[in-house]
Amino acid sequence: MAKKTVEDLRNLSGARVFVRVDFNVPLEDGRITDDTRISAAVPTIRRLIAGRAKVVLASHLGRPKKGPDPALSLRPAAKRLSELLGQPVQMAPDCVGPEVKQMAASLAGGDVLMLENVRFHKEEEGNDTDFARRLVADSGSTIFVNDAFGTAHRAHASTEGVSHHVDTSVAGLLMEKELRYLGMAVEAKERPFVAILGGAKVSDKIEVIESLLPRVDALLIGGGMAYTFLRAGGASTGKSLVEEDKIDLARGLMSRAAGKIKLPVDHVVASAFKEDAERRTLPASQVPDGWMGLDIGPETARAFAAEIGKARIILWNGPMGVFEMKPFAEGTLAVARALAESDGTTVVGGGDSVAAITQMGLADRIDHVSTGGGASLEFLTGEPLPGVACLQDR
Repeated sequence: MAKKTVEDLRNLSGARVFVRVDFNVPLEDGRITDDTRISAAVPTIRRLIAGRAKVVLASHLGRPKKGPDPALSLRPAAKRLSELLGQPVQMAPDCVGPEVKQMAASLAGGDVLMLENVRFHKEEEGNDTDFARRLVADSGSTIFVNDAFGTAHRAHASTEGVSHHVDTSVAGLLMEKELRYLGMAVEAKERPFVAILGGAKVSDKIEVIESLLPRVDALLIGGGMAYTFLRAGGASTGKSLVEEDKIDLARGLMSRAAGKIKLPVDHVVASAFKEDAERRTLPASQVPDGWMGLDIGPETARAFAAEIGKARIILWNGPMGVFEMKPFAEGTLAVARALAESDGTTVVGGGDSVAAITQMGLADRIDHVSTGGGASLEFLTGEPLPGVACLQDR
């Protein structure tokens, strides 16, 4: 996966560069509530500005259903980026069309132009060839930089299609970092290699489990998906989340795992799926009738932390319990602390795993916090990502 990056670009002065970023940030009443993805793109943008390139940024935001939607405009992202860069970021009224042409043509070296949400056009997700050509032609770009790892698993016009209409296609600095750290997990050259998987369903991560099993020294499984494995091993699971149609699959995975799969030995169970429900800590093989498991227990947290402490590479994707409910968040937080205290290379990817690390103020103690949940999972299965495959090899 060694791809050329912005660091390989020469003679940028005056060149117009189309940069696909991932500014799909959460908004509340028009305000950005988490600017992590915008901040993550700043190093690439600054590198291009320093080279006096004319920078044209493209992104999607949300899932607009019927064309342009003012609530999903990228204007707040452009404003926040301007603050982070310490210079104006112009905002285009669209991502293609005569006004975009005019604004792009008037850029000076070091200027930045933010195009409007590419998903305001249905042709974006369809990877329409003509739309991809217009994105390049109307912005006057000759270089494509993909820094949007979070969308690299989608073959869309602005993530893959544009690469066919420019002379040069390279990775941004964020993309390069994602590929480098996730590549460590795929290659597993350092030992021991421990992966921690959580979340609700086995079905969401079957391919990841099958891909990781030959590579890992231990695969720690928590969250709702653990109960399908526990049921496959004959445990009583009460009303815990179990995918009945995946029990045989889970049994087969465990039989092939040669002891690598580590399941919870105790857990926190509750009488209902509510924050104020009655709860108990019990052995993992015990769930009273009508109760459900909602978090790993303290013994499991200690056992998982011990495995993490021995590892040279640790990959974590998915919470250990119902993290959004405080009484069932401790298992996830314990794993977050164990990663922060590890001497190994730590890689975190996906939703609540990232939220736990960030909430505890531990993000700066993790080697890499991925910006792409779905993309990181597909990468770990070994599947080629369209937004990466289209970039030039070293």
